[in-house]
Amino acid sequence: MVRKNVSLKGVSELTKKLKANTNLKDVKQVVKQNTTELTQGAQRKVAVDTGNLRRSINMDLSDGGLTGKVKPTADYAPYLEYGTRFQSAQPFMRPAFNKQKAKFKSDMDKLVE
Repeated sequence: MVRKNVSLKGVSELTKKLKANTNLKDVKQVVKQNTTELTQGAQRKVAVDTGNLRRSINMDLSDGGLTGKVKPTADYAPYLEYGTRFQSAQPFMRPAFNKQKAKFKSDMDKLVE
């Protein structure tokens, strides 16, 4: 019977990487959840005539899930958000964002506790 010795080097570095990846997984989940909630909040808040603007509010996750973006793609979204000289503003993105940012900060704080 032939015996061979196996030696593993870098186990501590591997363990650190695995722990870091687990934390990133949690961060990605928080980003995804909050981005989804922000999208839904903006869609609930927006004034609806035909529903085109509401349908145009979409989310995008990038940087491997570490960045979430929510934006309306309808051309007239800024006019409704900020108003014009003929029309008062009917903000929907800023109120949704201001509400969601507190929850996002709280969720991120829970990860580092």
